Amino acid sequence: MTSRKRVCIIGGTGFLGYHAAQEFAAAGWEVTAVGLPPAPPDGLFPPSVRLVIQDIQQAADSDLAALLAGHGALVFAAGLDDRVTPRRPAYPKFHAANVASLERLIRLAKEAGVGRLIVLGSYFAYFDRLWPALKLAERHPYIRSRVEQARLATAASGIEGMVLELPYIFGALPLPGWRPLWTPLIQYLRSSRTLFYMKGGTACVSALTVGRAIVAAAERGQAGVCYPIGQENLTWEQMLTRLAAAEGRQVRVLPLPGWLIQFALHIAALLHALTGKEGGLNLRHFAALQTAQTFLDPEASRQALGYAFGDLDEAFRDTLTACRTPSVG
Repeated sequence: MTSRKRVCIIGGTGFLGYHAAQEFAAAGWEVTAVGLPPAPPDGLFPPSVRLVIQDIQQAADSDLAALLAGHGALVFAAGLDDRVTPRRPAYPKFHAANVASLERLIRLAKEAGVGRLIVLGSYFAYFDRLWPALKLAERHPYIRSRVEQARLATAASGIEGMVLELPYIFGALPLPGWRPLWTPLIQYLRSSRTLFYMKGGTACVSALTVGRAIVAAAERGQAGVCYPIGQENLTWEQMLTRLAAAEGRQVRVLPLPGWLIQFALHIAALLHALTGKEGGLNLRHFAALQTAQTFLDPEASRQALGYAFGDLDEAFRDTLTACRTPSVG
């Protein structure tokens, strides 16, 4: 473990950065949370958390080096996620946000004497290794950026870098008007007692569990390792019924045929092409991944790092509550 229990979280005012900051503070760490403007409201973080509102992409190297100085660990909880659909070609945008920005931070962190680096990545990079026949990094710009990001973090010299490969995450960020990425799905869940959905499933995890895993990685993680972080493996049907049960409802989930999923995704890809856009996930190839069982061993990383699971059903309830909150603006 680093001898200096001071951590700098890039993306510290975001969903996962917030939960990481809370857990670090509870574990006795001094925390610097760096986030984009506007500043969050007073009282969101414990008094021991120092907030720095700054766009690191616009900051000079000297300013970032000064910001990082004196910290024993750095958490990279920023970047571009797979929901973003930029102008074509998409990959340069994902590379700039997820790879080039991290490369710069690693260089400056080493100069500032930071000893440990924890990158919050994606479990899609894990499945790229597990299922090479799907050519995930080759076909999906977002996944390619996550694979390259992980390679950069784990191969870095002069700093102990590691990656947490995260699946779908449930929970809430207690900000007025904040809405989870699950909002469209929850709206559909509430629309009927009979739902149509795809086959397959995913690993799920609570934001509290992720926050604990981040602290554990900073304290006990091994340099050069990618840690897939899971909690429960659920089919899509199980996930929808669990979410409905969390607010006292019952639903019936009927599986859609694979050809219909593929057709719908091809239509969406065509619309992207007609508008000059390109998704981080190539929709022409995404059905094979989305209808698979993207399951993880939830115990392997937990035992390796030594953290406790949070309550996933409570995270489901927090997600559902946040999806009822009216948006601001």
